[in-house]
Amino acid sequence: MKLIKKILSGTMLASMIVGTMVMPMEASAATVAPTGDDWLTTKGSKIVDKDGNEVWLTGCNWFGFNTDTRMFDGIWAVNLEKAIKGMADHGINFLRIPATSQLLIEWQDGSGKKPNVNDFVNPELKDMDSLQLFDETVRLCKKYGIKIMLDIHSASSDGQRHYYPLWFGEGYTIDDYHSSLEWFAERYKNEDTILAIDLENEPHGKPYHEPLWAKWDGSEDENNWKYAAEVVANKVLDINPNLLVMIEGVEAYPKEGYDYTTQDEYENEHYYYTWWGGNLRGVKDYPVTLKPEHQNQVVYSPHDYGPTVYMQNWFKGDFTKESVYNDCWKDNWAYIAESNTAPLLIGEWGGFLDGGKNEQWLNDLRDFIVENKINHTFWCYNPNSGDTGGLVMYDFYTWDEDKYALLKPALWQTKDGKFISLDHEVAIGSNGISLGEYYGTASSGGDEPDDSKPTDKVVKGDANKDGKVDSTDYAVVKRYMNGKIALDEAALKNADVDGSGKVDAKDAKLIMDYVLGDTNAF
Repeated sequence: MKLIKKILSGTMLASMIVGTMVMPMEASAATVAPTGDDWLTTKGSKIVDKDGNEVWLTGCNWFGFNTDTRMFDGIWAVNLEKAIKGMADHGINFLRIPATSQLLIEWQDGSGKKPNVNDFVNPELKDMDSLQLFDETVRLCKKYGIKIMLDIHSASSDGQRHYYPLWFGEGYTIDDYHSSLEWFAERYKNEDTILAIDLENEPHGKPYHEPLWAKWDGSEDENNWKYAAEVVANKVLDINPNLLVMIEGVEAYPKEGYDYTTQDEYENEHYYYTWWGGNLRGVKDYPVTLKPEHQNQVVYSPHDYGPTVYMQNWFKGDFTKESVYNDCWKDNWAYIAESNTAPLLIGEWGGFLDGGKNEQWLNDLRDFIVENKINHTFWCYNPNSGDTGGLVMYDFYTWDEDKYALLKPALWQTKDGKFISLDHEVAIGSNGISLGEYYGTASSGGDEPDDSKPTDKVVKGDANKDGKVDSTDYAVVKRYMNGKIALDEAALKNADVDGSGKVDAKDAKLIMDYVLGDTNAF
């Protein structure tokens, strides 16, 4: 049900950024990442590395490859390496890159048109075709400690083709969909900078209200997204069994006692409706089932947006985080992680800071993500997303500090604010460490992860007793308040920040204020 992500034209944007050109970066020494040790898998509701250590995928989207430009938007303004380094410096450890089946086919047969790249800003990209530009993106992400997820955003390459509800059509067959992803999996099967594929962006459609619609059930019908996802996931994982496969939901799922043969009646809906790709209610009845050797590579990936994108029923009137959880998140997707069925990655969430309801929703979902350590990729880096805006300004480099401040607590970082890479050897950006350093497995050694050193020393706010106060402590307090975990006597003393003799919402707020820098002491 998500409205259009309007994309401003390159010509309009170029006119807005004249005079903001930047030159490419100087080459610098960097740790070289070995290939093949960073693949991920799942364990219950967690994503883990090769050693079984939990990781947290926290990143953003950068679109453009999915449009008729065949390259990231903004390369008319910013140097590619400078932009990627800026992401890494700001703690983005996972980059979702929207693409299309059409683009993969063009890459495979060399038939695509050459992208229009500003080679004054990007002289090193001069004369590169789209596939070479993607490979350069992979190289730079590897250099700066960022991992990649390819997203099949639509079948055809046009900025608005995500309106089409299915994963095939518009001149592209189901065989095209399969073969293009098989080709991609084969080409990059030894490249562990690319950790995941989002198999299809936002399957959607309202049954019988629209001519085409995606469903989720136990059939083998051609519009059954659950079945289609199983087929293509097995094909991809047969080639590269190390990839994570992200599986989104649909828009509509039948209410109890009905199925997809039912048509709505006037003022009597027989379906639960939510955001495009955000309805994963069917997992409870019809979970994705792959070959046994592939099952642990499944991650469910809903999308969620606020009232400035569309005024859903749960936003009408006053709402709270708890009411939105009960009216939307819980039954549409949160239950999957809560029941330890599989991990979640919220593939898109984002929006404008409007000082009102949308900003309230952004803060609520951000807090829910932090409390439950849900993987996510924020929509989006691009400033030219018409109904959400982006993380950067129209030079595609200067970060919107207010929006970044909202996102930052939901980025994986240590207690002292060091961002954590998903690469075992390469630290992320200029203010980060490698995964190996965090878990003490890097070839150069490194400290144990902070949460492996509990202490009974009283440190106000330190609910997990690791000697420091950060967003993890906020999450621990919220989970305790929700009855999901128990705290021992020492942890309760630390969590009782206001000294009231109990641990409650006031303590949680004080901890978050401290983490965000709104207060420097308790």
